[in-house]
Amino acid sequence: MALMTGEQYIESIRKLNMEVYMFGKRVESPVDDPILRPSLNSVRMTYDLAQMPEYQDLMTAVSPYTGERVNRFTHIHQSTEDLVKKVKMQRLLGQQTAACFQRCVGMDAFNAEFSTTYDTDQKYGTHYHENFRKFMTYCQENDLTVDGAMTDPKGDRSKAPSQQADPDLFLHVVERRADGIVVRGAKAHQTGALNSHEIIVMPTQSMKAEDADYAVSFALPVDAKGIYMIIGRQSCDTRKLEGSEMDVGNAEFGGVEALVVFDDVFVPNDRIFLNGEYEFAGVLVERFAGYHRQSYGGCKVGVGDVLIGAAAVAAEYNGAAKASHIKDKLIEMTHLNETLYACGIACSAEGHPTESGNYLIDLLLANVCKQNVTRFPYEIVRLAEDIAGGLMVTAPSEADLRDPKLGPVIEKYLKGVDSVPTENRLRILRLIENLALGTAAVGYRTESMHGAGSPQAQRIMISRQGNLEHKKALAKKLAHIKE
Repeated sequence: MALMTGEQYIESIRKLNMEVYMFGKRVESPVDDPILRPSLNSVRMTYDLAQMPEYQDLMTAVSPYTGERVNRFTHIHQSTEDLVKKVKMQRLLGQQTAACFQRCVGMDAFNAEFSTTYDTDQKYGTHYHENFRKFMTYCQENDLTVDGAMTDPKGDRSKAPSQQADPDLFLHVVERRADGIVVRGAKAHQTGALNSHEIIVMPTQSMKAEDADYAVSFALPVDAKGIYMIIGRQSCDTRKLEGSEMDVGNAEFGGVEALVVFDDVFVPNDRIFLNGEYEFAGVLVERFAGYHRQSYGGCKVGVGDVLIGAAAVAAEYNGAAKASHIKDKLIEMTHLNETLYACGIACSAEGHPTESGNYLIDLLLANVCKQNVTRFPYEIVRLAEDIAGGLMVTAPSEADLRDPKLGPVIEKYLKGVDSVPTENRLRILRLIENLALGTAAVGYRTESMHGAGSPQAQRIMISRQGNLEHKKALAKKLAHIKE
């Protein structure tokens, strides 16, 4: 089975025996929990669209390793065309869900692991690349969703992993056995771990020799013994318990984050991709970060398309669509959004093959892409809030709208354009609220800042890869300076 249907995916997650906690209690059936289910629906869309002939070219690819058509989220990039299609696929999914669809981290981890395990084997004669290819093929053949886990809690940021007062603040090896290793620690901000079949763990930063036990990478099923999750809160998350589709804003789709704890978890040898080769920790981080920063030029743009559309609808419902300043704000939102997309396409088109055979994006342009993502969505949200007006955050509930006494009053006083029902006006404002301030804001606005690394992380990479010496040489040549 190469491609699952959306329903088959849902049932495959239902069969997992995950240990999940939320609000101080274990969640017995995460698939059916009203707070968690919208995030599962977002991942389901990656399966549903792959079944549609009109999206086959974007959503799937023929794997050179299995010879079968696989979901692009499990694919190893074979060309710059693959890199470009990845970004276009992510924009499509952002448009369809207006939320985080969560499989990007696994795809980006796949491609970073592919080349890094190859390079590690070339130096040390290890078998990590063979291990990874076996795991990758298994995921392709079964169309699995894979979580990519990189971010450690980190503790005291001024100290290296091995210098922390609590050694578990960075995930590390606590025991090496003949048949594998035992690891302990946690991975924070894990987008989609709850909705994944497998989890790929990677180091969170470059390491030195004294940090060798922290230079570890491996893959395990999410319900492996010793792994459990604590779900993170999101703004307006308990609105999903109230039974109001309208008040949620985007009732069908969403995202979810988790703190994933590894409590003395055993990893068999054939699932290990890095084990103490500390100089390759930074290589893996840099490549994963580059791929993931490319991703934001697609997914955030798709969600931005929805937000721009919602702002335009709100302007129409308010009777302000023809105002010149409203038109100008919508133009600015579009300009910013398409600039992000241009960066995502550019770093893909400028990609190149690695020694292992897969394709890597242009790392400088990928970091420029993500640096823009840390800024532009915030301005897009600000302009959307400006266009929407204050009612976006002061509107009464759906229960009030349905009340026999209060409903007619709300209908009367909160009406905009006479031809538009008050309910429609409230619905579009709730969608904007969801994208700007609610649960979707975690996957759009806030994640735009911190996802795939902080703004400073990108600036460090831009500094390293900007080739300032070459630019200085160009200037000196034209100025006829001889030194």
